[in-house]
Amino acid sequence: MSTLTLGRRRHFAAAALLLSAAISLTACGEQRAADTAADAPSTPPSSNPSSPDASPYVEPGVVDGAPHNGDNTAYRRSRKMSHASAKDAQKEADRIEPVLKRLWGQKKWDPKSVHQALLQLGYEEERTGPDGERLAGTLTMREMDSRYKVDHYVTAEGALVGLRVHDDACVTAFVQKTNYEVKINGPFMETGCFEPPYGH
Repeated sequence: MSTLTLGRRRHFAAAALLLSAAISLTACGEQRAADTAADAPSTPPSSNPSSPDASPYVEPGVVDGAPHNGDNTAYRRSRKMSHASAKDAQKEADRIEPVLKRLWGQKKWDPKSVHQALLQLGYEEERTGPDGERLAGTLTMREMDSRYKVDHYVTAEGALVGLRVHDDACVTAFVQKTNYEVKINGPFMETGCFEPPYGH
């Protein structure tokens, strides 16, 4: 056997070894259709958290399966109202709704006009102490929340209304150029009667 033939065999063997290693590495984790057809379950894997295939971070009822969605959006959930508090809040909402309807019809949706009209119903401006504790009053007024539009923030004309009826009940309303709305809800963890914006 000549040296040249032995050298070619060694190169061929080394190349074959490297090629087989590369093929096995690139196929890592892949299954062929024939393999998966025999092993495929007859039903799709369960999204039940106790299922061995389910992620331990997915919460039941979360559409996109976002992990910790409940924790991440807790600031956007209002507290529950008692039945009695909800009834009282609805009475106040029924007093506020005709005033906002009238103002909207008169094209008066600026916070100052809305504030003056609601003070005439006997509500008092809510006042807080230096540490944010509520001292007196129940009515809070502010401009509409700003929204990002194309490349800057825009604040629409209008007014937001928050009325604290009880510790667990609010009337939340708005009036703006396009419409108005009055609803009842429990207070929010960080923002009182007002629903917090997204993007906490």
